[in-house]
Amino acid sequence: MIKIVIVDDNTFLQKAVQDKLSFFDEIDIKFKANNGEDLLNKLEKNHNIDLILMDIEMPVLNGIDATEAVKNKYPQIKIIMLTVFDNDENIFKSIKAGADGYFLKEVNPEELHNGILETLNGGAAMTPSIALKTLKLLRDPVDFDKSEFSEDIVLTPREVEVLEQLSKGLKYYVIANNLFLSVGTIRKHVENIYNKLQVHNKLEAIQKAKTNNII
Repeated sequence: MIKIVIVDDNTFLQKAVQDKLSFFDEIDIKFKANNGEDLLNKLEKNHNIDLILMDIEMPVLNGIDATEAVKNKYPQIKIIMLTVFDNDENIFKSIKAGADGYFLKEVNPEELHNGILETLNGGAAMTPSIALKTLKLLRDPVDFDKSEFSEDIVLTPREVEVLEQLSKGLKYYVIANNLFLSVGTIRKHVENIYNKLQVHNKLEAIQKAKTNNII
C-alpha cells in the first residue's frame, strides 16, 4: 500500500483529491490535515507516510513553509505540491523548500496516480506547464526576495471577500452560496476586480492582490 496524506484547508477540495485517488486500490489515505501546522502535529503521531499532497495557500502555516519543515524532520517523505497556483514564485519557492513534484488541482486521476508512482520511484513529476516554467526559471533566475513596487489599488470589502474565496479555488456558484449573492453578481464583482487590478484571469488577479497585500 502507498500511504498518502492530503493537506488542504478546504474540506471540499480534500474530498475531491480523495475521490480522484479512490480509483486505485494501492492508495491508502492515512489522514488529512487542514494546514501546515495541523500536518506537523499529526506527523508527530504518525510519520509512517510515503507521500504528502500539499496545498500552498493555507492559513496558520502555508504549504511552502510546511514542506520545508517536513523535509527537515522527515526527509524520507515525498511531497507533491497540489495547487491552483502556477505562478513562478510559488514554483520556485516550493522547489527550494524541497518539493518533489508540482501538479495543478485540475490534474486528472490517472495523471495524479502516475505522478505519485513516478515521484516514489525517484522522479520529479510535474504538470507539463509547470515543467516549462521551471526550465524558464533555471534559464532566467528571478530574485523573488526583492520587494516589488506596491500599486495604489482600492477594492471594496465585498470585492476583497470574492477574491479571497477565488484564491481558495472555489467555483462561482459556491462563492455565491457562501456570500448569499447570485452567480451573476459574483461575475460582476470579478469583472470589476479584473478591471481594477488590470489583469485578464483569476491567477493573475490573485497573484497581483497578494503582491499588493490586498489578500
